[in-house]
Amino acid sequence: MNGFSALVKKDLVLYFSNRRSVIVSIVAPILIAAFFGYVFGSGASGPSRIAVGVTDLDQSALSQSIIKDMQGDATFAISELDPISAAAQIKSGKIAVALTLPKDFGSSAKRALFGSSDKPNIVLQYDPSQQLALQVVRGLLAQYVMQDVSKALFTSANDVLPDARERIAKNTALPAERREKLLAMFDSIGVVQNDTQREPDSAGANNAPSRFQLSLPYSTDEKAASANPDTQYNGFAHSFAGMSVQFILFMGIDLGIALLTMRRLDLWKRLRAAPLSKGTLLTSRIASCAVIALFIFCAIYAVAMLVFGVRIEGSVLGFCAVVVSFCLLTSSFGLLIAAIGKSPEATRGIAIVVTLLLVMLGGAWVPSFVFPKWLQQISLIAPTRWAIDGLDGMTWRGLDLGHAVAPVGVMLGFTLVFGLLAIRQFSWEE
Repeated sequence: MNGFSALVKKDLVLYFSNRRSVIVSIVAPILIAAFFGYVFGSGASGPSRIAVGVTDLDQSALSQSIIKDMQGDATFAISELDPISAAAQIKSGKIAVALTLPKDFGSSAKRALFGSSDKPNIVLQYDPSQQLALQVVRGLLAQYVMQDVSKALFTSANDVLPDARERIAKNTALPAERREKLLAMFDSIGVVQNDTQREPDSAGANNAPSRFQLSLPYSTDEKAASANPDTQYNGFAHSFAGMSVQFILFMGIDLGIALLTMRRLDLWKRLRAAPLSKGTLLTSRIASCAVIALFIFCAIYAVAMLVFGVRIEGSVLGFCAVVVSFCLLTSSFGLLIAAIGKSPEATRGIAIVVTLLLVMLGGAWVPSFVFPKWLQQISLIAPTRWAIDGLDGMTWRGLDLGHAVAPVGVMLGFTLVFGLLAIRQFSWEE
């Protein structure tokens, strides 16, 4: 044990003597985690609005009402553009979606509500890199069109209802009983329309509560399913988990490469003169690497908590267990890569590829829930996925200690396997 502790102490002294390396290993993940956390919804102003360009070729009261409603929606940043400018801004990435309301949209949309064949065609151009924005625009556009078309139809005098009634009355293909019911419906709508027109409108047609319009038949009560529903989701919690995992893995690789450099300089031959086995030398390296990783983890999360408001909403003991397990995993992983690479040059190339794959599969850059289902299942073979899920569970998800058991068990299992393989594969000679 005296030799083991001396080797660990030697590694720690050598590592912390390089102050520039220590500072970079802490500052780099903090800066990148802050960037990702801000991008994914933790900015002071909240999520960014979807930039939408609107071209109104109709200039009717209905089309203007739809545009006004969309401008009042916090989801959109609406700008009225001509067709050429809209197309140019889509291509340059300045707006996500451009919609064009065609000429005669107002009159055609009212008739189309009752099954007319000449439905107006709204053109939607979109940035192919922002297809999610297209889906949001499509859904909310349908809501506002239905809302404003029904309001215009039932609260103003026009020839749409008489025209639709006449077409149904002449449609002999309909069964007589159904035709009579439809005609009765139009007569009832006409009564409602006439009554509405006679009502006083001191507040204006757009604001009077007596004006009839179709709207969504439900409301929503949105609640965040997290540890504290009253607290806004902190995107920095996930980004700090991902960047901590990534950069600590790189640190483990660097220590593995340093071990190969020591062997190339014949320092291992001197150590062999002492009564120390290969297992003692390598396990001491795992221990010292785990201590360094734990120090970096603590430093990163101290900044995350003090500056960016990250909190351990779940089990503190579970969080500590996940962190310690990952630190041990990192040290055995770095040693295994060094054993497989056999030389500093080869190890560096292998390490970059393997580490980046593990980081991507683990969801360090992009949360794993956005992966396709098949990739979500495959990513479970990556220990980094369990590490990040464990950190998320103990921080912003607010899970209890029981939910830390699986991530800790999987990471300790990988640690044991990696360590045994590394000790078996590592050679005294280059």
